[in-house]
Amino acid sequence: MSLPSPYPDLRPSELTWAPLIPSHWEVKRAKYLFNLERRSVRPQDDVVTAFRDGEVTLRSKRRTNGFTNSEKEVGYQGVRAGDLVIHAMDAFAGAVGVSDSDGKCTPVYSCCTPIGPVCTEFYGRMLRTMALTGFIESLSKGIRERSTDFRWREFAEQPLPVPPLAEQHLISRFVDREAGRIDSLIVKKGRFIELLREKRLALIARAVTKGLDPNAPMVSSGVKWLGAVPSKWKVTPLKYLCTVRTGNRDTAHAVSGGGYPFFVRSQTVEEIDSYSADCEAILTAGDGAGVGKIYHYFNGKFDFHQRVYMLSQFNGVRGRYLFYYLSALFAAVALDGGAKSTVDSLRMPVFMGFAVAYPPLSEQDIILEYVDRQVQRIDDIVIKTERSIELLKEHRSALITAAVTGKIDVRGRAGERMEDAA
Repeated sequence: MSLPSPYPDLRPSELTWAPLIPSHWEVKRAKYLFNLERRSVRPQDDVVTAFRDGEVTLRSKRRTNGFTNSEKEVGYQGVRAGDLVIHAMDAFAGAVGVSDSDGKCTPVYSCCTPIGPVCTEFYGRMLRTMALTGFIESLSKGIRERSTDFRWREFAEQPLPVPPLAEQHLISRFVDREAGRIDSLIVKKGRFIELLREKRLALIARAVTKGLDPNAPMVSSGVKWLGAVPSKWKVTPLKYLCTVRTGNRDTAHAVSGGGYPFFVRSQTVEEIDSYSADCEAILTAGDGAGVGKIYHYFNGKFDFHQRVYMLSQFNGVRGRYLFYYLSALFAAVALDGGAKSTVDSLRMPVFMGFAVAYPPLSEQDIILEYVDRQVQRIDDIVIKTERSIELLKEHRSALITAAVTGKIDVRGRAGERMEDAA
């Protein structure tokens, strides 16, 4: 994806984040382009939130979890669709944009309306560029970790490039169209990754429950969800195939650069400077969001959290075979259809009684070789696709930055005439 050509004539702007701008662009302080609004809240107003991806919308349209709702709503103000909205403490991370909804917000927001003819969407993009290039963070006084304080008084004094109004609209429309194309491609690639992961799971599940020989004689497993299994296979409760115990460490014991893996309740493996186990093991979360879903296989020295279960001392089954079996089947079978929609703890009787189908060790080795090879092939494609998504996001960001700072001339690329844009 190539960028449009640069403008033919540039001049110094004295802006650190946009040192050169097109010669016909002006520079004005934000207070000469926008007013700060202070509106009263109406009874029908719902909460509007500025998200870090630049969307400013009713909170109910995105999500409600993770937010603290104020009972008294002291200082809340009205927001209108079309306002340029700036989140004082999260602007540095991109929480700035044009609201698509009427509503209300906390006093930590600045709700701005244009003075005269201004393309608000253009300046929403520009402010996000100032944020994501680190400029807002550099000039704002931090009040908490990963936060700044960028209020109206700071914004009002900021010098901003001012293209002709028709050009502001052209740039905004060009960016919307091109960013939309990139976003559509990102969505398609994300869905492709989901399909690959579904295929990966199905491949593992079939291999460890039906084997690789399509002509193998089958018999009933005696387990409803498992169905028929190859006649030479056994079906045994998990408790007879390994020992299970929990760790005695807490998250606070993690030591960066400690030298040993430290398995906690998430997919992330921390580090620690000690070890309590030196063996082949499967580790899984005992509570939290990862119950039944997060599994690690490791062979060596490590330590583990007090709410992580370690399966070891395998009897009649390869550790990696059991790892594949549990990771593909346990959550989908044992945790499905329960009274709670979210299972937050691992019930040991359910876990230890989980039915495991397995062939002789020699056949397990053949299955493992096949599954390892197929999983690696799928994982390689996923990694390449994820990398392509990151490159698309980088291109999207570079395109927007170049457009709103005057590094590229989009006047001949926006699919419309200048006189039609205003």
